[in-house]
Amino acid sequence: MPAVSARAVEERRAAPVPLERLFDNIAVSDDGRPAQADFDGAGASLSARDLAAAGWTPGRGLTVQGTRLTWPRRHPGEPDNVRAAGQDVRVTGHGDALAFLVTGTAGTETGGPGVITYANGTRSGYRLNAPDWRTGPLATKAVALPHINTPGGQLAERARLYVVTVPLVPGRPLASVRLPDAAGLHVFAVSVRTATRGWTGSWTTSTGGYTAVGPWTDRTLRLVVHTSAGGPRVRVRFDNTFAAAPVRIGSATVAVRASGAAARGTPVPLSFGGAESVEIPAGAQAYSDPLGFAVPADTDLLVSFHLPGTVAAAPVHRLAQQRSYVSGPGDHAADAAADAYTSVITGWPLLAGVDVSGGPGSVVLLGDSITDGDKSTVDANRRWPDVLAGRLLTQSAVPRYGVLNQGISGNRVVTDRYPGDGVSTDTAGVSALHRFDRDVLAQPSARTAVVFEGVNDLRWDTSAEQVIAGLRELAARGHARGVRMLAATILPCEGEARCTAAVDAERVAVNAWIRDGGAFDGVLDFDAVVRDPGRPSRILPAYDSGDHLHPGDAGLAALADSVDLRLL
Repeated sequence: MPAVSARAVEERRAAPVPLERLFDNIAVSDDGRPAQADFDGAGASLSARDLAAAGWTPGRGLTVQGTRLTWPRRHPGEPDNVRAAGQDVRVTGHGDALAFLVTGTAGTETGGPGVITYANGTRSGYRLNAPDWRTGPLATKAVALPHINTPGGQLAERARLYVVTVPLVPGRPLASVRLPDAAGLHVFAVSVRTATRGWTGSWTTSTGGYTAVGPWTDRTLRLVVHTSAGGPRVRVRFDNTFAAAPVRIGSATVAVRASGAAARGTPVPLSFGGAESVEIPAGAQAYSDPLGFAVPADTDLLVSFHLPGTVAAAPVHRLAQQRSYVSGPGDHAADAAADAYTSVITGWPLLAGVDVSGGPGSVVLLGDSITDGDKSTVDANRRWPDVLAGRLLTQSAVPRYGVLNQGISGNRVVTDRYPGDGVSTDTAGVSALHRFDRDVLAQPSARTAVVFEGVNDLRWDTSAEQVIAGLRELAARGHARGVRMLAATILPCEGEARCTAAVDAERVAVNAWIRDGGAFDGVLDFDAVVRDPGRPSRILPAYDSGDHLHPGDAGLAALADSVDLRLL
């Protein structure tokens, strides 16, 4: 891999140019001609066939973390990326973040500082780090490809590509970005994230894994979701997170629910770039076009979508605490009646968000099974985020934010339960640290985030010090993006099998740090709300669901009712 001369760098700095004019490295080779490319300086490269199988074809638009990026419009064997060496790249637009499609070839994470220049001449600094394409974490990758091409033959080894975002000054149009000067840092695309502007999240859920489903062939899914904020226009988001292959949505509709799988009135069709269907590449997202459709607050919606092909595995949120429906054969997305919907599912596959236009923005609740609503009444919307959303709707002291529930049952702060790649039976997700960018920072108009996690880490032998370090990092990352960060104390759980006295001592230590550490902008002392005053290591029996770990409906309502809304 030849060095980039200092003179060449200075020439490139003369005037910012589009990224593709700087391409000086070949990452992608035809599988039959691997010597076309030398991505890493040792002759290895990405497989064109694997990229095509993932839906990452030349010139293809890819939406990842709310940012529209374009895979280079280059054939195998043509320069398709730039080695970052301080070049100035022309980038325009304004939004909340700048996203880079990157990976490293240094054998370890690589990166460095860069500079963003705005149209008014002001500047801001940033730091861009990229994990290694062969050894980086699968939990945070945008896509993983199953092979690496080499002159000596194809290796059955995963190649990783990443989308990394850095903050922008809000509302300030960009002019250019200076890349870091970092050996082994490769940039394929760069773009401003604009998808979150002008929208308030009304409902969302987190992908907890990529699991076997169905299989569904020529079936329509009708998913029931409950809104928080309302608005005059709507869009929905489908996420193909963690996937290895594209998925096609044949048609999709939205309707207010009457009861069961029946709609109130005729479901209204959604479109995607003006088309009724959309193929979502592996690891990417699809937003529907804005639709004039009055979304009521605090109401069940039906989001229906037809799967014309065979879907045997999908990104899924397992614990919906809400029954949804699957049809018999055919496209039944436009049906108002429930007759075609002959089976029930209790998770949310593929669908990841419902947004409404305007509004004051969103509060994001990052949590585990207690936020997810485990042990709350099914089909009743009695999770503590639902109760909090209801409180916001009936007051005027603070804005009536959308409330986004990003709880995943079994989730942890610092360790992954699902490894982030492949079909898995574990749906407890990647760690809060690994999903924070996607599940918090990329959410529409996120104003405040509440972190309510840690009990699963402690129950499975993570130390208080490790949990505290993870929480401190989450607070710092949120603050760097201008998000108000709140922490909730960890609930007691004496009586549950893994909640030993030693675990409780670690829990008390974490809670003491949350209350006194000052890393967060405010504290929700949920421990104090539900603990038994006579025995603080357990939940008050009136609030206990019966398993001694999860509050029941009354306990969840007590959590939500205890929140000082002014903290939001």
